[in-house]
Parts: sequence; structure tokens; C-alpha cells
Amino acid sequence: MKPAPTLRQLRYLVAVVDRCHFGQAAEACLVSQSTISAGIQELEELLGAQLLERTKRSVVPTPLGRQITERARALLQGAEDLVDIAQGASLPMAGPLHLGMIPTIGPFLLPRAMPALRRSFPDLQIYLREDQTAVLLARLEAGEIDAAVLALPYALGDAECLDLGEDRFSVVLPAGHRLEDRPVARPEEMAPENLLLLEDGHCLRDHALAACELGSARRNSGFQGTSLYTLVQMVANGLGVTLLPQMAIDAGIVRGLDVSVVPLGGDLPHRRIGLVWRRTSGRQETFRRLGEVLKAEMTAPHTANGG
Repeated sequence: MKPAPTLRQLRYLVAVVDRCHFGQAAEACLVSQSTISAGIQELEELLGAQLLERTKRSVVPTPLGRQITERARALLQGAEDLVDIAQGASLPMAGPLHLGMIPTIGPFLLPRAMPALRRSFPDLQIYLREDQTAVLLARLEAGEIDAAVLALPYALGDAECLDLGEDRFSVVLPAGHRLEDRPVARPEEMAPENLLLLEDGHCLRDHALAACELGSARRNSGFQGTSLYTLVQMVANGLGVTLLPQMAIDAGIVRGLDVSVVPLGGDLPHRRIGLVWRRTSGRQETFRRLGEVLKAEMTAPHTANGG
């Protein structure tokens, strides 16, 4: 039988390639720099090839080193999945779970969902990570998080998804706006408005434009918000209108502001919320039960706090 690299050696290699620095890699692996260096040297001797180019100032992977590193990532992820399978079979709702959420969901869903999750799963330790969709999916693929709550539609690749429910859009208008007394605002009525949206990279921007049936090139040329809180403040100051998901309105985001909230009409006045995870993960039962609680909170009646 051929001698094979150890998971420890592969973990050291990935850590160094990711940081291009032995010291930082050693800190991440909780070992000394000499231990990291010796482990990679053992790996190079075992494979009979140079994986890293070392200078006094930097360390970079060789072309072969990059190929080996990507294979190493897959092997390390596979090993972690084996542990997840064993843990999920015996104690699916216990231990740590790293959960990602996008900024247009986390601040509004978490305050009402976390108490329910703690009551339902007191032994589950949920560590939260907030970031944009593309970053969370990359972290999910790399095994840095276990699952993520995202807004759909979005290209999920090979991730598995559990639908949690619908999140409808409403139009937020400054006081005295021509549409404030309408039962619904139609997408065609939004065309002449100065529609304030989040900056590029937030999927809510694309969902809002699709709901209003507007092309992205026509909107948001002068201002791009970094959060929904910023957008509603801009509306309250008479600088335009915006679209908000119902969960943000239910959470009271417009409370105390001189604005009006009107439901958006049309064929696509909503986004869908989904819980996604790696298809290869062994924690399917964990995510199914987690999704049941999140879905119950998504669909539970809440009193809207509009203006």
C-alpha cells in the first residue's frame, strides 16, 4: 500500500496556501510555526514534489501545490462530513452549528426565531455569520459554515434547499406621496419614481427590481444604500421611495418615521426564503428540524408596524 498524506499535513498545506504566511497559518491551526513547516516538508517528501516556493518575505504555492491544495480541501471536507454523519445520527440537535444569514434577513428574522430555537433545541449551539449571499455560499462550499438562510431566487449551485416561505414586498413612501392612499401600488406606477435600492451585491436589489419589473440600469444611479435602515431614513427625508420585505416591516423598521407603507401588487411582489446546505452534509435531520422551526416563525402572524 502506498503511503498516504495525513489529514494533519493536508490541513497545514491549506492553511499556508490560504494565508501565504507560515506564522498566520500556525496561529490558525493552533500549533507552532516550526510544526507547520515540518508537516509540509514531510508532505513534500512523501509526494516527491515541491508544493510551496519559500522566500524570506513570502510563501506561494507552486502550480502543482495549487492542484494538491484543492484536492486537499475536498478530502478535509469529506472527513468533516463523516463526523457530521455520525453526530447527526446520534444527536442531530446537539453541538455547534454555524449558520449564515444575509443582512436583509438576519436582523428581522433572528429576534423572533432565536427564542423559539433555544426552546426547541437547548443543546444546539448556533453560531451566526452575517454576510452577502455570494460570500455565504462560498463559505458553505468551503465548509466554514454548515447552512445559510438566503433569499431566492438565486443560483445555489449544488446546494440543497428547504423552502421556508414567502416574504412579500411593500412600497415605503414619504408622507403625502401620491400613492399613499392606494390599496396596492402597481409595478407600472413605480416606473417614474426615484427608487432607492441597496448597493450592488445585495440580492434584495435584484429581487426588488424584478418585483417592480424595472431594468437595473434605470435605477439607483445617484444613491446606493448599505442597509435597509439607511433606505427608510432616505425615504423619510423625501429623497425617494423604496421597497421593503414584510419581515422588516413586521420588525418595526419604519416605526416612528413619517412614511407610509403600501403593499406592492403585480405578479412577482415577493421573494422566497430558503435554508440551504451542502448536499454532501451528514446533518440532513438537523437542517430539517431547524427548518421546521424557522418556517413556523416565518408563517406565524405578526403585527405590522407601518407608518
